[in-house]
Amino acid sequence: MDSKRSEAAQRAADMPLAVKILVAGGFGVGKTTLVGAVSEIRPLQTEELLTDRSIGVDDTAGVENKTTTTVAMDFGRITIRDGLILYLFGTPGQDRFWFMWDELSLGAIGAVVLADTRRLADCFPSVDYFERRGLPFVVGVNCFDDGYDYTPEEIRQALDLDPSVPVVLCDARERRSGKQVLTTLVGHVLSIHGHAPRADAPVY
Repeated sequence: MDSKRSEAAQRAADMPLAVKILVAGGFGVGKTTLVGAVSEIRPLQTEELLTDRSIGVDDTAGVENKTTTTVAMDFGRITIRDGLILYLFGTPGQDRFWFMWDELSLGAIGAVVLADTRRLADCFPSVDYFERRGLPFVVGVNCFDDGYDYTPEEIRQALDLDPSVPVVLCDARERRSGKQVLTTLVGHVLSIHGHAPRADAPVY
C-alpha cells in the first residue's frame, strides 16, 4: 500500500502545474491580441463585429478603427517553463459584460491589467476590481505607436498603484514581450505567496 501511495505521489509531483491567469483591461486595449500572440495553441476567441447598435454604448474614442469586440472571453495556453503551464482567460472590456468577471476569476492565481496610455483611465475599473478581491496583478502598458510615452513610474503614480505592483512596458503583438509580462506576474505571485496557489483554489 505504501509503495502505491509513493508511486501516486511521484506521479502527482511529475505532473506540470497548470494555473489560471486573467488578462483584463479596457475596451480595445489589446487583450485578444496578447492572448493570441503568446498562446501555443490556437486561441479560442469570441469576437463579434461592432455594429450600429454599439453606438452610444461602447466608447470607441481613441480606437475608432476597431471593428470587432470580445463578447465572452479569449482563451489560450502557454508553457512558461518545464512544469508550469498558464491558461489565459481574456475578459471582455465593456461595462455591459462585467457581470462575467466573477465567474472568470474563480480559481485564478493572478491577473494582467493591460493599459493604453491614450485611454489610461479605462483600466481603473480593472485595477479596482483586483484590489478589492485581493488578487495579485501586474500592469502591462501596451505601447501603441501613437500612444503617450510615459515611464513605468509615471504610470504607477497616475493609477495610484501600491509600490509592490509591477508595471511593465510591452507590445501585445510580440510573443516575447507578452511572455515577459506573464513571467513578471508569476514572479509577483510567488513573492506574495511563496509558491503558486493551487489552480483549483477558489478566489474570494
